[in-house]
Amino acid sequence: MHPSRAEASSQPCFNGCFPSPILASERYHSATSKPRVNNVASSNDGFAAATSSTLPHTHFTNHESLPNVHDSYTSFTKAFPQFSTTSEVDQIRAQEYHHLNHSNTGFDYTGYGLFSYAQQQRCSPAIASSSSSSSSSLPCLTSDASFFDVSYKSVSLQSQALYGGHESELESRMRKRIMSFMNVSEAEYTLVFIANEVSAFKIVADSFQFQSKGQILTVYDHSSEALDVMIESCKKQGVHVLSAEFTWPSLRLEWRKLKKMIMNKRAKRKNGLFVFPLHSRVTGAPYSYVWMSMAQENGWRVLLDVCALKPKEMGTLGMSLFKPDFMVCSFYKVFGENPSGFGCLFVKKSSVSSLKDPGNATSIGIITLIPAFRQSHHDTEDVVTETETEQEVGLDHADSVGLLVINSRTKYLVNWLVNALMSLKHPHHENRLSLIRIYGPKVSSFRGPAIAFNIFDWKGEKVDPALVQKLADRNNISLKTRASEVQGLGLSKKTRREESGIFVVTAALGLVTNFEDVYRLWAFLSRFLDADFVEKEKWRYMALNQNTIEV
Repeated sequence: MHPSRAEASSQPCFNGCFPSPILASERYHSATSKPRVNNVASSNDGFAAATSSTLPHTHFTNHESLPNVHDSYTSFTKAFPQFSTTSEVDQIRAQEYHHLNHSNTGFDYTGYGLFSYAQQQRCSPAIASSSSSSSSSLPCLTSDASFFDVSYKSVSLQSQALYGGHESELESRMRKRIMSFMNVSEAEYTLVFIANEVSAFKIVADSFQFQSKGQILTVYDHSSEALDVMIESCKKQGVHVLSAEFTWPSLRLEWRKLKKMIMNKRAKRKNGLFVFPLHSRVTGAPYSYVWMSMAQENGWRVLLDVCALKPKEMGTLGMSLFKPDFMVCSFYKVFGENPSGFGCLFVKKSSVSSLKDPGNATSIGIITLIPAFRQSHHDTEDVVTETETEQEVGLDHADSVGLLVINSRTKYLVNWLVNALMSLKHPHHENRLSLIRIYGPKVSSFRGPAIAFNIFDWKGEKVDPALVQKLADRNNISLKTRASEVQGLGLSKKTRREESGIFVVTAALGLVTNFEDVYRLWAFLSRFLDADFVEKEKWRYMALNQNTIEV
């Protein structure tokens, strides 16, 4: 008897079209000197060929020559008929996130957080019963209302990890739900709520018990406030800072150098700290779990940064296998609306011994989640009530859709977008100069749901990423800019002296991103093929009597 479609979709597909980064990462095969698995390579070649077939023409030199969204979607679904099996996501978006269709098209997703419109309108049972008799009563939650508040705790990380503390019912429920979602065992890990990602990195750096001449080794292809704060704290403690190197402009990991740093037997790294992300949140480049395993085998403690991990990604399978000493993730809402969110720091119980005993010192940033209280007006009386907190709804949506569906959907969309962006070429140029340069992976079934790029004009000069971001914002498209660290990128000393960082534009796809979203971004960026586009935008806003932003 053959399995049903639902049963088949739940089966792991490690060597299929979307293999696990545990097995199929290019860096994995390079680092372990193992031959590339043939069916994985051929599968990726087939995926690339299918992606290339989604656009009828190789190059587009005019934004008006782009096929419309309907025709583009038709060719997209012909190339990837499996995309129709992800329609549940579209239904969830239509029912729970329809406000996304009437506001900015978001490509600035960070962390796991995405609060639905329904949550913002949901009443607590007390308010619902009191307001049901009055059709004119106000909604109990407005768009700027919080689902919860945070309270800072005066406690050290070691003490919190060892003994915990009093938990509210809300905090207990959130902790259990998050650990279940992340596939983390409560018997092996303690979850500490942290104000944000930056605080989590600083707390680990401040609390970690580095030995004399200790070391910290980081694997990041971009600058990060959280990483900068961690490194600054380590330097103050006399810790030697090591960083993985990347080639420019491909941002490919220099795996031989990283392997040498990890396995250097002369390094006095007892209880050294290895800080490692699952993939770049800038380029979408995947990093194999083999690096974490190699670090563990060579005496490093491991902090796994899963902040770039999208809900239910294939990589979640590996966290329960390799068991890092610390893990950091974040839950934040899109566009920075309330609630602002929080961070999570997972501490392996058997690794608490690697933390300092600070005496009376406390860690700044450890928090307690408490229910938010809101005031509702009904029959001219003020009723103060505890709101019903549902952070968990977004997690429920990810769970209901499933790991494989989310992975396949985002990989179809992000690779279509990469291919579409590479098809934009400047007209009247003998070498058909590309409008957009993509850093990191191109079309690949292994890449993550993020793209790093810059726009270059017809003369080959880079358009300021900050200007691109502002013009996108004026067109209701939210992008981000980030800096890739020049240090360690294999650049010449002259370049390193002249520049402190190379800024790029980034676009990240979320759980409910749809085809229309990625098409809108492509169509917007294609307008830079018009040499006068930037000036036209400035004049347009002046004509509308709006302030022009100087860049």
